[in-house]
Amino acid sequence: MARRKEIDGSAGVPTFYGKELRWKREAAGLTLEQLTKGSFYGLSHLSEIERGQRRMPQDLAEHVDRVLKTDGFFARCCEDVRKAKTRGHADYYADVVELEERARDVEEWMPDLLPGPLQLEPYIRAVVHATHPTEPEEEVSTKVSARRERAWLFEDAKSPETWVVMSELVLLRPVLDPDGMAEQLAHVVEVAQRRRFIPQILPWNVAGHPFTMGTTRLLTFSDAPPLMYTEGMYSGQLTDDPSCIRKYAKAYDRLRAAALPPDVSLKAIEKAAEDYRNGKHSRGLEQGPLAQK
Repeated sequence: MARRKEIDGSAGVPTFYGKELRWKREAAGLTLEQLTKGSFYGLSHLSEIERGQRRMPQDLAEHVDRVLKTDGFFARCCEDVRKAKTRGHADYYADVVELEERARDVEEWMPDLLPGPLQLEPYIRAVVHATHPTEPEEEVSTKVSARRERAWLFEDAKSPETWVVMSELVLLRPVLDPDGMAEQLAHVVEVAQRRRFIPQILPWNVAGHPFTMGTTRLLTFSDAPPLMYTEGMYSGQLTDDPSCIRKYAKAYDRLRAAALPPDVSLKAIEKAAEDYRNGKHSRGLEQGPLAQK
């Protein structure tokens, strides 16, 4: 029999909450399956909550309180867990942070910036200062930490398989000084070479193409229907409508077809990093690295 992994309740609010849930369940002499009976959730869902890997939905917390007779404890505390798991992220992104941990595949379109998990601290700070110019340093640092914690999505061997199409403008836009941009793009190349995600670059001068809009992400799961997430500057929305998602998925296929092949795209990112490093990246779009291809 496999040895049960102990939960370190000191690691943070989610694990403290999960450890307390396990203790109360076992004290009541119930299995995971028995505790979830009568709810809309499976035992694996509750198991992940106990390990601090997933937040508890309000309706499940209320169900647990009724079964364990815990006087509303878990319902009262589940909001604290949600805040702890998503601190440093926008409220509208909270569900996505949890969902991406469970995703099997992720397909993403980035028209303006590098994906968050690929951003290094200087890049993150520049983006935060641009979108929230009056943000206190404490809040900026929290956002930096939260975004860097998501680096595993592109680096961990157990992360979802991710395909990212980026506009060439992401390479051309100098978010940082030349040395900073060179370091940032070199990091993207290094991560891509580990083959945890596949990058494609869409040349800036491609005539009409799908997704002439903000960031878009398609998440597929092994045990649930796919979801589409779209994001604006200060808002984001999850869509689960099957017919709508099918349209997005077909549009994403057309977008990938219009972009450069992955190997050529990776060389383009390497070339952009080299140009920044050598001070050659001050030219206009008409002289962009991919315009002549």
